[in-house]
Amino acid sequence: MNTPTSVQKNVLGEPLQPCCLDPATGIYRDGYCHTDDNDIGRHVVCAKVTKSFLEFSLEQGNDLISPNQAHSFPGLKDGDLWCLCAQRWKQAYEAGVAPPVYMRSTHENALEVISFGILKSKAIDIH
Repeated sequence: MNTPTSVQKNVLGEPLQPCCLDPATGIYRDGYCHTDDNDIGRHVVCAKVTKSFLEFSLEQGNDLISPNQAHSFPGLKDGDLWCLCAQRWKQAYEAGVAPPVYMRSTHENALEVISFGILKSKAIDIH
């Protein structure tokens, strides 16, 4: 499969790389953490979700575990890759449960909410 190149940039200043194509993540379900003014939640952090993060998110009132067909959302489990809201990821970081991040797939807009150093501290190699 030939993956299209994104014109949007990642936190490293390079072209944004796909986060997860199966299931397709991102606000537009295109596999990328693309964003624009329609993305109210800023789904820009490509993360490998963990059980502790999913439980934390559920406690905050955001169920990422249960599927939601209305939003083409498959439901997540430990180890899945997904574009997360920058603010929620930051809250999870402050609570000690932030999941690892793929820097090449994390949109540069994440830096408006989370410092580069914090993201880098949770970075793992690209998948």
